[in-house]
Amino acid sequence: MALADRLFPAQKRDFPGKRWVKILLRTVHLMGLAGIGGAYFYSVDASQWLPFLWVTMVSGLLMLIVEVWSHGVWLLQVRGLAIFVKILLLSFSALLPQSMDPVLIMIVILISGIVSHAPGRLRYYSPFYRRRITPDTWQWQGDRSPE
Repeated sequence: MALADRLFPAQKRDFPGKRWVKILLRTVHLMGLAGIGGAYFYSVDASQWLPFLWVTMVSGLLMLIVEVWSHGVWLLQVRGLAIFVKILLLSFSALLPQSMDPVLIMIVILISGIVSHAPGRLRYYSPFYRRRITPDTWQWQGDRSPE
């Protein structure tokens, strides 16, 4: 089976308890973000805030994996692309702790707040297709022939 067929299945994947897994991951993610925010604003030593950064990044990565596993169309939507921008911004802090700046965390929070609470027409919009796409409205144009 080709990678594209794995990323973009004919039907969206699901599993029992998926909603609760996403809720728990998001909660852990917010707890990590709270720790990072405090560190940014109160100039805490990196040894105290790096664990919060890793909690945030690992929980975020797990949320990303759940979304991509469900259906790869997420990667083509604004909501998926926003995550990659946030990962890039937060990676600067992990790789260069001296780059820690309150403006950086404010930008990440701003992106999070706007994209997660925006109407579906923005969150599900694809700059690649220049329209709103979902697993139900988007079709992979690759080979879907049976193996």
